[in-house]
Amino acid sequence: MGHRIGDTAGPYDIGDLDTSPADLANSHLDLGSVLVPVVEGGQVTVEMSPDHRPEAVYLLTPVGRIGIHAFAAPRSGGLWREVVRELADSLRAEGAQTSIVDGHWGREVIATVPGGEHRFIGVDGPRWMVRCVASGSDGDGEQLAQLARAVLAETVVRRGDEPFPPRDLLPIELPPVLAEQVAAAQQQMAADQGIEVPPSMPVDQAPAPAEPVPEQVIPGGAVTQAAAATVFTEDDDEAAPDDEPVAEEEAVPPARSEGSALQRLRGRRKRRR
Repeated sequence: MGHRIGDTAGPYDIGDLDTSPADLANSHLDLGSVLVPVVEGGQVTVEMSPDHRPEAVYLLTPVGRIGIHAFAAPRSGGLWREVVRELADSLRAEGAQTSIVDGHWGREVIATVPGGEHRFIGVDGPRWMVRCVASGSDGDGEQLAQLARAVLAETVVRRGDEPFPPRDLLPIELPPVLAEQVAAAQQQMAADQGIEVPPSMPVDQAPAPAEPVPEQVIPGGAVTQAAAATVFTEDDDEAAPDDEPVAEEEAVPPARSEGSALQRLRGRRKRRR
């Protein structure tokens, strides 16, 4: 007997669910390797790299920003336990005050910066590790931590059979409605730089899973939030419009959190070999 979303056994491996991805279309944002539950009253943002490629997807909530990513892991498991101390040391070297606390799934890393904090929560699964990064302003830390754990608890990982080295970030694939938003943003960014591109310039992403749009779209759910997503680049002054009421992002430097310490550590290991 498989699991169902909300039975307290999450985050879930997609192979262990009784529920199909199509049944989650209104509640979860399907990013290929990971299905992330959207937050009521929240918004979706896509971060673009300097060369205009989709790099990370975030949930903007009234108390902060949440990002979920999945990584390849060895069959033996235990990757998060291995990474925690390295992650804390890396963040400390970048100037953050760091601490390690016990959370629902084990150790969590908290990095405090002027104006706010970043909380890193990791969970080991079968050949994958999923990590949540929650960034918020001073005073919102505990409320954001509870929300981040709730999002992580209902997250679904689609590891797939393709071989990836341990610690590699599993690829993100944008759902069609979000890919359309990104393609339009790519067009605008290119136009702003005076670059001529064909009207159908493709999003530089692997094809998204062919999941049907639900017959009944729930207002404020995953489909409508994806359709209204904000797309921004790392050097944008703000990740949301001026009238955006969420998160006070300027108080917490985005810090390229998904150009992750995990990736930097992997690069250092390669250089030492």
